[in-house]
Amino acid sequence: MQRTTWLYGIAAVLALAAPLPAAAQGELVVYCTVQEEWCRPMVTAFEKATGIKVSMTRKSSGEFYAQLKAEAANPRGDIWWGGTGDPHLQAAEEGLTEPYKSPKMAELQDWAVRQWDVSKGRTVGVYAGALGYSYNVDQLKKKNIAEPKCWSDLTKPAFKDEIQVANPNSSGTSYTMLATFVQLMGEDKAFEYMKALHKNVNQYTKSGAAPARAAATGESMVGITFQHDAVVQAIGGAPVKIVSPCEGTGYEIGSMSIVKGAKNMENAKRWYDWALGAEAQSIGAQAKVSYQVPSNKSASAPPQAPKFSEIKLINYDFAKYGSSAERTRLLTKWDKEVSTLPK
Repeated sequence: MQRTTWLYGIAAVLALAAPLPAAAQGELVVYCTVQEEWCRPMVTAFEKATGIKVSMTRKSSGEFYAQLKAEAANPRGDIWWGGTGDPHLQAAEEGLTEPYKSPKMAELQDWAVRQWDVSKGRTVGVYAGALGYSYNVDQLKKKNIAEPKCWSDLTKPAFKDEIQVANPNSSGTSYTMLATFVQLMGEDKAFEYMKALHKNVNQYTKSGAAPARAAATGESMVGITFQHDAVVQAIGGAPVKIVSPCEGTGYEIGSMSIVKGAKNMENAKRWYDWALGAEAQSIGAQAKVSYQVPSNKSASAPPQAPKFSEIKLINYDFAKYGSSAERTRLLTKWDKEVSTLPK
């Protein structure tokens, strides 16, 4: 009897001394809008650092924006991490996300803090990336086509059915492209340009990064994406060249937002603070899938990341083109005037 009591006592002490399992620390639902290969190591590192069990879903920015609207009465996600800033700003405007000021704000680049200011504290910048395109060098030589250097080159007859780009309704990348053209050329000329480009597009994909992979494999000759998505392919050995168009180009501020009414609100804030730290912002580069410019001042940009100082960037109006009204108007116009056109 004494031995049994002693054993129970030891078991109780060991139970108290043992670390709590991850489930005991709570849970978190993450909506992730970067590459799957970047989402997963982020989740693994956060679980290891906090003991919080994470459920992660990966979709494009436009898809998650639509999902947040559909789930507004009964939110399923807690934190929306990554993806172009425009849909995050639209979600903020519609009250789909929660205001929060992280103690990490002082560590961030000015452009990341401006994103937070514009959204009234409902979203923050986590990285930045410039728009552009990549082309398959081997395919270009094989078909004896002159090297494209500008946006205007992509409407030439030589590129008939050779270009892949995402649908701006589902892809934050391509909505940034649409808004970039409007700011760069003026709305009328921008839509005339996109009508001409449409004749050369072989596919409008759901994912913004997919056209970079298509150019890398030779499925398409040209892929319009953020430049960092093409860098991933180039570093992997693909025969691609990345172009910063001569006329100038737009850029994204990849963002992060807490879902309004999140069921795991405190854990969402823990992810938010952790993801703004320099250590977390180095994970993508270590996994060799992230070549964006990080928002934490102490996080080093990968040497292969496109250098903003060498790119002709437009003065992108995030407030205007991040508004729901402007997004809806431009997408409706694109659907009506561009996507339905015959090739």
